[in-house]
Amino acid sequence: MNELTCIFIGGGHAGLAALKAIKEETQGMANGRRIRFVLFDKQPGHVRKILLFRPAVGEEEIMIPWTRYGFLEGVEFVQGTVTSVDSRGKQIHYTDAQGNDARIRYDLVVLAVGSVVRQPDPDQGGIPLTDPQTAAVIRERWRANLRQAVGETNPKERKRLMTVAVAGAGISGIETSAELALEMQKEASSLGMNPSDISVYLVSGQERLFMEGPEKVGRKLDQILSESGVTVLYNRRVMREEAGVVKLNNGDRLAVGLCIWTIGLIPNPALRTMGLPLTPAGQMLVDESYRVQGAPGVYSIGDCARIVDPQTGKAAQMRCAEIALQEHRLGKIVVADLEDRPAPVHKAAPLDFFCIGLGENRGLVWGRKWGLDMIMTGKLAWKLKKLTWDAGSKLR
Repeated sequence: MNELTCIFIGGGHAGLAALKAIKEETQGMANGRRIRFVLFDKQPGHVRKILLFRPAVGEEEIMIPWTRYGFLEGVEFVQGTVTSVDSRGKQIHYTDAQGNDARIRYDLVVLAVGSVVRQPDPDQGGIPLTDPQTAAVIRERWRANLRQAVGETNPKERKRLMTVAVAGAGISGIETSAELALEMQKEASSLGMNPSDISVYLVSGQERLFMEGPEKVGRKLDQILSESGVTVLYNRRVMREEAGVVKLNNGDRLAVGLCIWTIGLIPNPALRTMGLPLTPAGQMLVDESYRVQGAPGVYSIGDCARIVDPQTGKAAQMRCAEIALQEHRLGKIVVADLEDRPAPVHKAAPLDFFCIGLGENRGLVWGRKWGLDMIMTGKLAWKLKKLTWDAGSKLR
């Protein structure tokens, strides 16, 4: 009996979700053929990208070994980088962990390489929060600054060493600044310094926080951040950081010990080498059932795909909450296609829903249904945010 090879490119949130959904939906068989599942990723484990700020403020490990996941039993893992997808010859070309070029034949492919953090130009200075390695550099930098501040006799230099600017006030910037302020205050106290001397600035190019929701949510976020020691600077952008000075577009300057960039996401640039159709913004072109255009047997979900609700014309956003709906539908779509029957189509989430972590036992949840807003803050919101983090990484 010939087996059917199903390859998953990317072991992030979307890749894991897709693999789990298809494995459960098919039970490892399709039309009497056993399915061989293969997962490609350049990392030796699943990186919890939504928690990237955690190793920047503390020692938390955000890489989960593949062996932690029971549903990956029987799945082959290849550590390497996929360089192209030959949709005509139905082959994957890749470079393995040792740098060797190789290829593998496929019957089905799920492309889920996600997004990457947008980076500033190199001459703009600062440190972009892009991966666990840069997160560790950020952590060591602010800790070293605080240790240096203990013996600093110049008040202005001491203040500079105890000041951080976070450039970019999306959800990542909000969560990073909140947790960083609280952790820096704790560290300052342990070093015998006044924690109220810590200054964290969150620089926003918008007139308020959280443009995805109502103004009252933005005001509430500002209040909670202020209580945590974060000052939000509105309608300003960081132009560059140089020699401990952050220059803003309005001419203002901030003396800082560290500048962190959190300026959003872009589709993974690796998509541009795949040889598959992309939008001008670099996302995979898919139909309403997540099929990559012009590439039979190739599907794509998550941040790397341009997914549009055919009824409303609403495009899916680059956030983990979208993946939960896509993963279950993809499993049913793949089975329907294998059985040559009509497949489900994408539908936008029926509820606007956002969870934002603001430090331990601090959080904000906002949802809207039928035009009604629901806002939750405090410990319960924090617990709900933790649940979404764990669900995104398939730890629950």
